[in-house]
Amino acid sequence: MEPFTRLTSTAVVLPNENVDTDQIIPARFLKVTDRKGLGAALFADWRYDAAGQPIPEFVLNQPDARAARILVAGDNFGCGSSREHAPWALLDFGFRAVVSTRFADIFRNNATGNGLLPVTIDAAAHAHLMAALERDPDGLVTIDLEQRTLHMPDGATAPFPIDDFDRHCLLAGVDRLGYLLAAEDDIARFEQANAAAITTMVAS
Repeated sequence: MEPFTRLTSTAVVLPNENVDTDQIIPARFLKVTDRKGLGAALFADWRYDAAGQPIPEFVLNQPDARAARILVAGDNFGCGSSREHAPWALLDFGFRAVVSTRFADIFRNNATGNGLLPVTIDAAAHAHLMAALERDPDGLVTIDLEQRTLHMPDGATAPFPIDDFDRHCLLAGVDRLGYLLAAEDDIARFEQANAAAITTMVAS
């Protein structure tokens, strides 16, 4: 997993509210266990017509969308079912961060566990960011994970909260399993030092 420290990029704006995981990645694409190629199915029901052709007006089909690594979404992004394919599809398309005023808890956990940063800012800051991007669609947004700060194209900033453990893993570029594996030597030393107590606990 690529470490996330400071990201500067253009942004794709998808202002829709209450975007659920079935809209992010429709259920018919959930048969795969590999995230490769899922970016092509991201927002498929909005992105393609009945014949499977791209709808030119949809934001992800715009010429500059592929270069953007930040998605600015409406309120309550990622609600609905718990499918991990939703952050997989966003990552495979090229996004590393999603900005919203609110995320569903399960989506947030799946996102951070896979290297996608959910950035929660308050409604006033979100409205300011949307207005700044409307004035300057090619403006750059910077997300500084170390400082927990979002920088807008017009120079305005907004803080965002993030769990300390999730922040640590994203900065280090490890998932939760990778974090445990990195502590393998410490775990082995603990087991050796407490072998008798562990044996007793297991036996009981």
